[in-house]
Amino acid sequence: MLASRLTFAIKGDVGFALGRVIADEAELLTIAVDPAHQGKGLGHILLTQFEAESKLRGAGWVHLEVAQDNRAALALYARAGYEICGERPGYYSRPDGEQITASLMKKALR
Repeated sequence: MLASRLTFAIKGDVGFALGRVIADEAELLTIAVDPAHQGKGLGHILLTQFEAESKLRGAGWVHLEVAQDNRAALALYARAGYEICGERPGYYSRPDGEQITASLMKKALR
């Protein structure tokens, strides 16, 4: 995926954000912080850097999908100004077979 000129990664010491910009839209594909370092604001820093790079690449919007049971991620995105704009029922499958709905979120980059 990183071989594509549209895809980029924001790298931190203990985490990363991966996404792409196509036309005027950015998509956050994943953001991860080492569990031993979560809760320290590092996800917010990665998200802010991802948004800045997306804007430099011409994006006016960012969108993403997040599991509805991922409270920490939902809170991070809400604090950063993302709004729920839809859902995808059964989008995620847990190892035990449970199907989890994805919330679609978006944010305008100003």
